[in-house]
Amino acid sequence: MASHRLPADGEEESAAARRLRRLSLHLLAPSPAPAPDGQALALSACAAGRAARRVEGGADVAAALASYLRGRHRAAQMRLFEFFRARPDLQTPVEMTTAAHRELCFRQLRAMVRDAGVRPLTLMANDPAEYFAVMEAVGGADISLGVKLGVQYSLWGGSVINLGTKKHRDKYFDGIDNLDYPGCFAMTELHHGSNVQALQTTATFDSVTDEFIIDTPNDGAIKWWIGNAAVHGKFATVFARLILPLQGKGGKPADMGIHAFIVPIRDLETHAVLPGIEINDCGHKIGLNGVDNGALRFRSVRIPRDNLLNRFGDVSRDGKYTSSLPTINKRFAATLGELVGGRVGIAYCSVGVLKVAVTIAVRYALLRHQFGPPKQPEISVLDYQSHQQKLMPMLASSYAFHFATNQLVDKYSEMKKTNDEDLVADVHVLSSGLKAYITSYTAKSISICREACGGHGYAAVNRFGALRNDHDIFQTFEGDNTVLLQQVAGDLLKQYQEKFKGGTLSVTWNYLRDSMGTYLSQPNPVTARWEGEDHLRDPNFQLDAFRYRTSRLLHSVAARLQKHSKTLGGFGAWNRCLNHLLTLAESHIESVILAKFIESVKSCPDEKTREVLKLVCDLYALDRIWKDIGTYRNVDYVAPNKAKAIHKLTDYLSYQVRLVAQELVDAFDLPDLIIRAPIGMQSEAYAQYTQFVGF
Repeated sequence: MASHRLPADGEEESAAARRLRRLSLHLLAPSPAPAPDGQALALSACAAGRAARRVEGGADVAAALASYLRGRHRAAQMRLFEFFRARPDLQTPVEMTTAAHRELCFRQLRAMVRDAGVRPLTLMANDPAEYFAVMEAVGGADISLGVKLGVQYSLWGGSVINLGTKKHRDKYFDGIDNLDYPGCFAMTELHHGSNVQALQTTATFDSVTDEFIIDTPNDGAIKWWIGNAAVHGKFATVFARLILPLQGKGGKPADMGIHAFIVPIRDLETHAVLPGIEINDCGHKIGLNGVDNGALRFRSVRIPRDNLLNRFGDVSRDGKYTSSLPTINKRFAATLGELVGGRVGIAYCSVGVLKVAVTIAVRYALLRHQFGPPKQPEISVLDYQSHQQKLMPMLASSYAFHFATNQLVDKYSEMKKTNDEDLVADVHVLSSGLKAYITSYTAKSISICREACGGHGYAAVNRFGALRNDHDIFQTFEGDNTVLLQQVAGDLLKQYQEKFKGGTLSVTWNYLRDSMGTYLSQPNPVTARWEGEDHLRDPNFQLDAFRYRTSRLLHSVAARLQKHSKTLGGFGAWNRCLNHLLTLAESHIESVILAKFIESVKSCPDEKTREVLKLVCDLYALDRIWKDIGTYRNVDYVAPNKAKAIHKLTDYLSYQVRLVAQELVDAFDLPDLIIRAPIGMQSEAYAQYTQFVGF
């Protein structure tokens, strides 16, 4: 914020300057948001540091919150934090070349596996929750490292153990786990990313030699953006069309759809690129430059028939195709369904990135003092209502997302144990929605946090640039967010149709059972005007509002699709209603997140901690309602007086959350190794900052 100088003796102050100074004094003497009952709240006295604004017993509040947030695998994370803290040679500097970053990232991963004794593939197979906790921890050390770990284990390793059979696990599991077999996941092509069924790479069976021949038929089929390919990978799981010669109609080749194949790409001993394979480097990227993305072209590369990952489809020695699944679409759905863990991991780790950004921004806002009432000390920038409005709902969202992604990880772990079909479908759609919603929110929030930290937020050492650039691609890989939200909307419509056919609803969507009656009836004109604080902070009101909006959107988009499909066809109707469908998906995911947050508040055993979480949950819910207040007003769900009350209460709750903001970010329990930004340190932030630049 700029300072405003009073004119020295003898200087003439212009009329414009006088008006500006009077306006500044008026604006820079804010009062806290009034309580809903009209009682004024006195502004706390300013202090030189954060500690003076800490609530009474703040350290105990933070400790109790941290205890409740802490997952059962926190000890594993702490061991990794300590491991990297004790190894300065493995810590990522602020500035380095792409080549150096790639080499460091591989050394970090190798040290984690071989020196720290972590076996990620074993964890993923036996305890996915611990695997995701490890991924979050190493991603905190360097997001590139978290992504490289994901490529090696979630994607390359995950494809082998989830799409292959016992013979593949026996042959490759240990080598992948101990990093003897660095590998890639070669799905995306230059011309196709989201539309996997349109991939063009071919794998043609040669019954004479009992081999598959992998070919890139044109430039559009070059495998692109393949992590680990440019430098370190020795194998690739290549997704290609399985072609059986002479087995189609009229003796033509039969295309059996997309299958996955293990293709060696470099010599295990010399690391030389193998014959028939061309590898080029995708080069320097906006972020994640510790990950070596490459492009692969195959020219008649022969692999043994056993290299087909044959869980869902197999080819016999004589070239006969067999599958337990009757159609190409069912096999394709089963194949992609087994890769859902990548989306779970990205949603989970995106919350970790959001926590880091919010922690830096909140701590700096508490540290930074600018302006104040005349002849009084300057106040913390977090005492400005505008700053609270930027950061406090974001802090509340961090908590909401924490509980939602923990639930997602638990569901995924249960799914892997039971293979329950309903749970598989539930996790598929829930992971799509949470991944899309959370990564989009985090990407926007990082930029807001940077802005909230002013000029110092622009310094590379204070992390926002790297966090923004490294995280940005989270919105694209493992499923483009717009595509994933359409999957959520499609599933909701399917559930909607099943409802009218007398079918059952999956667990996550079961509130829709009531929505066709209760939520689609006309809003109650009495409750639409209720504006008391107790009513607005009632979780039943909040959740009903979220679900009412989702149900209205679902009902209206179903009617629109039916109408437009008569003239435009199914595809045209979907495209005509696409923005409506995306809004529906986001609304539904917000309902799921809020429901889990409310449940987590109620489950908290400590009363004081529960009160703090309730405050944060109320802010999350009412801020979301206020941001979409037009929707509620349009259908008279909220009367004008109630809308105004929601707005006032949201501002007040932001102020209340500000009073415990330090405790809330401290409860994330992120060590300095993870925060790293000098302005985000718990103590002596300015001293660390000045030391960094050389004072």
